Amino acid sequence: MKLDVRLAGPLSGAAEQARQAEAMGFDGAWTSETQHDAFLPLILAAEHTTRLTLGTSIAIAFGRSPIVTAHLAWDLSALSEGRFLLGLGTQVKGHIERRYGLTWDAPGPRLRDYIKALRAIWDCWQHGTPLNYRGEFYSHTLMTPFFNPGPIAHPRIPVHIAGVQPFMCRLAGELCDGFQVHPFHSAKYLREVVLPNMEQGLTASDRKRADICLASSAFIVTGRDTAEMEAARRNVKSQIGFYASTPNYRVILECHGWGQVAKDLTRKSVQGDWEGMAALITDEMLDAFAIVGTPDEVPLKLRQRYTGLLDRLAVYETFRPEADLTARRALLAAFPR
Repeated sequence: MKLDVRLAGPLSGAAEQARQAEAMGFDGAWTSETQHDAFLPLILAAEHTTRLTLGTSIAIAFGRSPIVTAHLAWDLSALSEGRFLLGLGTQVKGHIERRYGLTWDAPGPRLRDYIKALRAIWDCWQHGTPLNYRGEFYSHTLMTPFFNPGPIAHPRIPVHIAGVQPFMCRLAGELCDGFQVHPFHSAKYLREVVLPNMEQGLTASDRKRADICLASSAFIVTGRDTAEMEAARRNVKSQIGFYASTPNYRVILECHGWGQVAKDLTRKSVQGDWEGMAALITDEMLDAFAIVGTPDEVPLKLRQRYTGLLDRLAVYETFRPEADLTARRALLAAFPR
């Protein structure tokens, strides 16, 4: 299993985060698109590393035209000498409409069309194939020499998608190089929802499990004493409550028979009752959706839960070179390379 880190924070820290992660022996570094752009930190990371896989986990697809994303990925693949991996997600209806100011429609079929458009554009640039992509949602039929960046040494850019619903799992198996499982997940959900549906997509495209990468990050509840453990417990319960309140993520709780809790969380989120949301997350739920243990126990528990399920794993907490890295070193030691 590959072990990765999550990069976050101001651009000024991205280079050192990536450099230190590579020096310690981690395999990859991922950025997300929350408070900052997902692509810009990877430019710095690519300049200051030589081995680390660099990817977006995830960039919001629909906020950019496929041609914009195609250019970003093309340039990052060239700069990193083939180490870049493009992870895409759809976001949810409320954010697309109210934060991005865009129209929300059929996210699964639109994302399929988006990926096909990307590959048509890349094929045009690499092989000179006339650009004539006409899909259900996207159409790209013009590429003049002035706007064509031309071939690069590593044109086969892996595309991952993220999602929680069965449709997205099947789409990943059908069309993609990888699937980014949301950090809000459980081993039961992976076995009963993600893997069976991904296998359906693989079968439809005449591919095998080895042809796709399954990656995720894990919530960790740990501490050196009771006070630290309780603080971590409260923090992760709040995080789980926030994610689980989103109706689109309800399938994860329903997998465990906790569908009513999901509805209660949604209601409390509308009311702005953030403390009440965390209170609905029981210790049983915490054990299902997070790794809970002492610093010495966490690495082994991660290995026991995810070996044979995931191909790439990171902890949810952002990697910070200035912090105590003892736990990160213990994690690396628990997964022999």
